[in-house]
Amino acid sequence: MPIRYMRISRHRRLAWIASAIACGLSLLGLALCWLNPAIASPLKPGLDFTGGTQIQVERSCQNTCAELSVSQLQQRLGDLSLPPVPGETSPNLSSSSVQVLDGGRSLLLRLPALSADQSTALIEELTPVTGPLKTSATSINTIGPTLGSRLLQGSIVSLLVSFAAIAVYISFMYNGVFAFLALLCLAHDVLITCGVFAWLGLLQGIEVDSLFAVSLITVAGYSVTDTVVIYDRIREQRKLLADLPLMDQVDVAVDATLTRSLYTSLTTLLPLFGLLFFGGSSLFWFAVALIVGIAVGSWSSIGLAPTLLPVLSRR
Repeated sequence: MPIRYMRISRHRRLAWIASAIACGLSLLGLALCWLNPAIASPLKPGLDFTGGTQIQVERSCQNTCAELSVSQLQQRLGDLSLPPVPGETSPNLSSSSVQVLDGGRSLLLRLPALSADQSTALIEELTPVTGPLKTSATSINTIGPTLGSRLLQGSIVSLLVSFAAIAVYISFMYNGVFAFLALLCLAHDVLITCGVFAWLGLLQGIEVDSLFAVSLITVAGYSVTDTVVIYDRIREQRKLLADLPLMDQVDVAVDATLTRSLYTSLTTLLPLFGLLFFGGSSLFWFAVALIVGIAVGSWSSIGLAPTLLPVLSRR
């Protein structure tokens, strides 16, 4: 009786085209961010990496807040003259970033590095435009440019070290073709995750911070783990089904691990959606990065790495 299994290899060209389109759009987004004078980097860096002061205030409204536009706030900031810190010039607020959140109830201001007295004075000067503010809901975070630079360097180094460790482990455990494809899928998953945030930075002004670097490391570990599980099953099938072509062996292995991969991805995504909806604004984009990365990692482990293996093995 012939063995019945899902033949993923029959649809490999569709899988390759889908991944190629996603990678191309990601590279385009990264390039556009780099060429954008307001960003000038592949991703829009957040306060953690550039330094500065971030102020979030909440307006005291009953049912609805009076309409308030970003241009009004930016004009008000441009007209302000804060008291300078002794030995320093007064900060220029004309290029500050302003976001109006929650239907005008919350305001998020991205400013040059300010002292505590300057931050307090700025909030007081904004009150005539914004109306009464909730003092208990005011949040002020300041990171110096030196610390921001160190955080950026530390994040890049941690990413490179983790990727290098994964590369060494995969190369030691598997032969060259297996290791190359696992690292290719790793690069594929990280690239698409970064590409999504590049477009978010261009279209919505979304910034990346140190939590985004943590999410990339997590995505890399998940992607390699999922791929290794399928590779282990392929090695088993190469011994049990030695009389079948490698393409059929791969199809049997993917079919045997498909349910496990889907269940693992689903159980991982469920708490992340909980974090997305109920984790608050500080963890929202961290959850988005993990959801995108894990979804793409599951796809590459099932539709990309196994389907490329017979092609590269023949060569």
